[in-house]
Amino acid sequence: MRLSGNPLVWVAMPDRRNIDRHLSVLIEVVRQMSETFELVPLLKAAEQAGRSALGCERATIFLYDPQTDELHSKVATGTGEIRFPAKLGIAGEVVRTKSVVVVHDAYADPRFNPEIDRKTGFRTRNMLTLPLVGPEGEVIGALQLLNKVQAQFDDRDENLAAGLGSLIGIAVKRQILLDMAAEKERLDHDLSIARQIQMEMLPKQKPVVEGFDVAGWNRPADQTGGDCYGFLPLDGGRLLFLIADASGHGIGPALVVTQCRAMIRALADRAEDPAAIASRLNSLLYEDLPAGRFVTACFGILDPELRQVNYISAGHGPLLLYHAATSEVESFGATGLPMAILQDSDYRQGPPIEFQPGDIFCLLTDGFVEWARPDGELYGPARLNQLLADHHHESCQAIIQAIHDDVRRFAQGTPQADDLTAVLIKRSEA
Repeated sequence: MRLSGNPLVWVAMPDRRNIDRHLSVLIEVVRQMSETFELVPLLKAAEQAGRSALGCERATIFLYDPQTDELHSKVATGTGEIRFPAKLGIAGEVVRTKSVVVVHDAYADPRFNPEIDRKTGFRTRNMLTLPLVGPEGEVIGALQLLNKVQAQFDDRDENLAAGLGSLIGIAVKRQILLDMAAEKERLDHDLSIARQIQMEMLPKQKPVVEGFDVAGWNRPADQTGGDCYGFLPLDGGRLLFLIADASGHGIGPALVVTQCRAMIRALADRAEDPAAIASRLNSLLYEDLPAGRFVTACFGILDPELRQVNYISAGHGPLLLYHAATSEVESFGATGLPMAILQDSDYRQGPPIEFQPGDIFCLLTDGFVEWARPDGELYGPARLNQLLADHHHESCQAIIQAIHDDVRRFAQGTPQADDLTAVLIKRSEA
């Protein structure tokens, strides 16, 4: 103590020894927590540091889960995981109020829950609970210290606990962010592999069909997509073609359309009737897919000798036929429901498409026509029809590129929201 300006007034000064001890404790806490880059070891180090610094028998670290509004213990001395609503108990009050709470007689405090003592056989006498505060002031949990070995918790313990809570909160928040970044990196790596596998399954070169130009193209909205296309040569120079679009986009639909493509190719070896293939495929997908998942698809067989296509459309569109002789575009509807909606859906073939020189059969997924510009207007089928007429003399690959370029210009920078896939079949103009 020292005398103030008034000789009758004494002013208490901080105990230098306590300040030095607190600093050394906090420095040691920082040292221990900086030695690990995993969350659970970090929490264990924080729990041990808290018990050692304040001389307690037990300690528990609760993390706050904002998704469920619950507190759960990742590390607790002498017990397993504890989970409870954040509105309950002393730890819940600390998280809500961001304040340190000291209880000198646990069983005399109505906020104390003795159930954990009954389960573990431990007897709580007193406790100090402090919030774990992140670098932006957000509470990410609470540290609860039980049974001070000597006497009761005092003001010096509260001051030390406040500093300890800030250090632990910042360290835990840092580790959570690091773990999230590492998990994202692992997920990106896995998605990259899935994307590579999916792209490897797409046709590596254009199919060769006498008298016809055939091309396909795909660009997913995410790293993996819910669209696919494929070609399978059949005897007699014929070609099985397919385009499919699973509901949604991402890794789940990517797995679905990959399965769908494999099934169509396998079934085509046993039956060449598109309607029969569709019925069998629908039954298999209905058994495999969860409720709410479905696939739109169009597939058929191009016969170059007959110069025609027989096809089915399971809820898929747009399907367009450009007539070179009249410069008109004819649109075809679906011949059945999307697959996996009803187990016994009936599928029938559409009317055979007879190709005249220069005619183009165009199959697209809806990502093209439903791409919107900033004011909300969709690209729509009319622009697509006009583009086919304008570019009909070009190759199928060039027409697909022209469609994509035109849609992107129309979109005026809005992001691609859905997968894009196209298959074009054009009879030679000669």
